[in-house]
Amino acid sequence: MAEVSTTLATRRLTIAEALREAIAEEMRRDPCVFCIGEDIAIPGGWGGAFTVTLDLENEFPDRMLNTPIAELGFFGAAVGAAMMGMRPIADVQYGDFLFLAMDQIVNNAAKMRYMSGGTVKVPLVMRAPIGATGRGSQHAQSMERCFTGVPGLKVVAVSNAYDAKGLLKAAVRDDNPVLIFEHKLLYGSKGARAESQAVDATSDIPENEYVVPLDKAALRRSGSHVTILGWLLMSHYAMSAAESLAAEGIEAEVIDVRSLSPIDYNTIGTSVEKTGRVVIVEEGPRTGGVSAELAAGITERFGEYLLAPVSRVASADVPVPFSPPLEDAYRPTSQRIIAAVQKLLSR
Repeated sequence: MAEVSTTLATRRLTIAEALREAIAEEMRRDPCVFCIGEDIAIPGGWGGAFTVTLDLENEFPDRMLNTPIAELGFFGAAVGAAMMGMRPIADVQYGDFLFLAMDQIVNNAAKMRYMSGGTVKVPLVMRAPIGATGRGSQHAQSMERCFTGVPGLKVVAVSNAYDAKGLLKAAVRDDNPVLIFEHKLLYGSKGARAESQAVDATSDIPENEYVVPLDKAALRRSGSHVTILGWLLMSHYAMSAAESLAAEGIEAEVIDVRSLSPIDYNTIGTSVEKTGRVVIVEEGPRTGGVSAELAAGITERFGEYLLAPVSRVASADVPVPFSPPLEDAYRPTSQRIIAAVQKLLSR
């Protein structure tokens, strides 16, 4: 599925607005698409925890299904509906709650097509907000590590509104289960759901139809001295670090990994062959994370081009702190990325 660019008229949207638009367009296009989740369609409500489904119940009163606080139950309903030919979009209020639906996601959604010899499809989209945002250890985890190694499950992470819309539309049309991670500080939600440390992830969204492929990384900045890999909020921090490094004469190439499973090693490898040095930035804990898999994959595939070992910048191996100062110390920063690049280049 090719990524489509356009020169037609555009509008500036936030990630929340782009996701909402994608859902509405896919529901208009295909009557089998519906949404299911907690508080996603309460009249006068927020439209889910972060306004993504705001007011969609007005146009689709029969396809916006509010559920009890029972993730295992409504994910099971979504898996069953997908197996029967529907295309559900399941929404959890916080990514941490995916653990409550783990059996349905890992043992049913991800495995059913394989176990049936390809006769049963599970075209299920799952949306999950993640990231540290002052909500404490049970509402702030970065969940990617728990799902990228699950065979049969596609995992993507959105860092801007253009990708958010295009990836969601591609996910709805895919015949496999797709888990979409969205960072709470990137939504651009407004009103009561606005985030105090929000980062601008708005994009110019074309008026015409487009999709973003589920298996491709995105080159965000070209450079020749070092490759910086990131996703979600960390791709923005990587860009900030790269701009600061440029003032020192260090040209960093920034790649938004974007597709966490499968990983686009072609795009990553092209960069590694050029720069010979790699820094991977991950918001989740260092041990056993996506950055560890990326480091191993890069070393195995492109080790002959590496001028130094792959470096990683990640959070500490502790639960996410509730205290704002401790949370700031816990999560990687642009300054930590800069320091890692400088150290790598000095080797």
